[in-house]
Amino acid sequence: MKRIAVFASGSGTNAENLIRYFRTSPLGRVTLVLTNKPDAYVISRAQSHRIETFVFRREQLYGTGEVLAVLNQKKIDFIVLAGFLWLIPASILDAYEGRIVNIHPALLPRHGGKGMYGRRVHEAVIDSGDEESGITIHYLNSRYDEGDIIFQATCPVEAGDTPETLAEKIHSLEYEHYPEVVERLLEGGQGIHGDAADD
Repeated sequence: MKRIAVFASGSGTNAENLIRYFRTSPLGRVTLVLTNKPDAYVISRAQSHRIETFVFRREQLYGTGEVLAVLNQKKIDFIVLAGFLWLIPASILDAYEGRIVNIHPALLPRHGGKGMYGRRVHEAVIDSGDEESGITIHYLNSRYDEGDIIFQATCPVEAGDTPETLAEKIHSLEYEHYPEVVERLLEGGQGIHGDAADD
């Protein structure tokens, strides 16, 4: 049984979805939620499921190595980012090479990079006139949204879509696919492909 840590910075809907999904998975459990924001609602979500939380400051992530020490202490096997907005330092990337993934609310390599998260992404997709958007699940590296792509799923961008309506479509894709892709990675990557379309 693999131990999963989730990093999140905000409300934590994806984190909670992962917690619920892995309650019944034979392959892993979410055992730790980490956040850089002491007022993030993800803390309440995690605690409601009796999942341990760790709130850290920038220095603990980039300077003292305390975040990596906590991951080691809790025997974490796999890391999932779910709305976490800071770069992960090289020390953690090296320790968890091939075992740390992120989800982005657009079809990378379009509409990615520093500062591209949440509503900003959906506004960019609509402003660009793209006919489809979607999600990208990818491995992490030292640059925002540039790690190797594991999986993508798409949805149409329709006339009249707003950032809010597009966000709803994207959230549905996230909730449907993210836990399943993580589970397949835990089992060795079987069934992962990079061009799944949303039916």
